[in-house]
Amino acid sequence: MGVRSRFAVMTLTEAAAERIREIVEDSDEPVLGLRIGVKKGGCAGMEYTMKPVAEPDPKDERIEGHGATVFVDPAAVLYLLGTVMDFETTKLRSGFVFKNPNEVSACGCGESVMLKPAEASATAG
Repeated sequence: MGVRSRFAVMTLTEAAAERIREIVEDSDEPVLGLRIGVKKGGCAGMEYTMKPVAEPDPKDERIEGHGATVFVDPAAVLYLLGTVMDFETTKLRSGFVFKNPNEVSACGCGESVMLKPAEASATAG
């Protein structure tokens, strides 16, 4: 059996990885990384979800970058293909930002987005 090249569902910027590492190190409980998903909600239709992961689900996609780990919920994979997860600090807020090519629109407050599943051709390869 040969080595299989695997397409990463999403990537992390150095800033996102640094914040994830801080969350993991500052946790009172043992944490391996963050689990990323999407759920229905908000005025635009969907919201990103994040929660600490102590024990990964074997079905999750594991993404590693810059010394940090995220686990992607299998139900969210088609909505997150090609996404870059970043962390930004501005004068008014700081938080994770998702640069997602599957985003159709977003609400004005930035809390929810409208997403479409990635095209089948984007997953082939």
